[in-house]
Amino acid sequence: MRVETLQNPVVHIVDDDISMREALVGLFESVGLQSETYSTANDFLSAKLTSRPGCIVLDVRLPDMNGIEFQNHLTQIGIGMPVVMMTGFGDITMSVKAMKLGAVDFLPKPFRDQDMLDAVMAAIERDKQKRALDDNVSQIRKRFETLTRREREVMSHVVAGRMNKQVAGDLGISEITVKIHRGAAMHKMGARTYAELVRMADALNLDRDKIGG
Repeated sequence: MRVETLQNPVVHIVDDDISMREALVGLFESVGLQSETYSTANDFLSAKLTSRPGCIVLDVRLPDMNGIEFQNHLTQIGIGMPVVMMTGFGDITMSVKAMKLGAVDFLPKPFRDQDMLDAVMAAIERDKQKRALDDNVSQIRKRFETLTRREREVMSHVVAGRMNKQVAGDLGISEITVKIHRGAAMHKMGARTYAELVRMADALNLDRDKIGG
């Protein structure tokens, strides 16, 4: 039960207006979403966040910094949680900046409850997908680190589209040796096909010409 609870998403509400915070808590509770509230940006930054998926519902005008500055700071310190921005001023310029910084949506106050719920659900789904991708890349990287230097060299040539015979000539080894290292690399990477091996190299953003380095 505890593990399941930890996987439930949480909405972080950052707004200095207590009535707005309370209204949002009630709205999210109505659809089964848990939320945490903060009256300032620094309250959020000083809080101990869990590893649960979620998003941030952020007022653009806060007493200690504006929402754009806060969102930019989150990016700088490596908090990639999706943001839903809201404001009572409808600043178009600020809206554009927020979206460029990765905000999922920008809602002018007063907003419809359904619009907020739709934006939050989209943000949570984005966070879940990002976490799943990050976890997958992390697993691929761990496998890649188990390869020997020679296996990485062979892999670099293979994912670049070189044939076994060409790889053998490039590395000054026999074609049989290339096949052995290629097979070992695919086994350690967990790649069942050549296409999977190429996708793994792409997922790691590896320079195929430098994988062997």
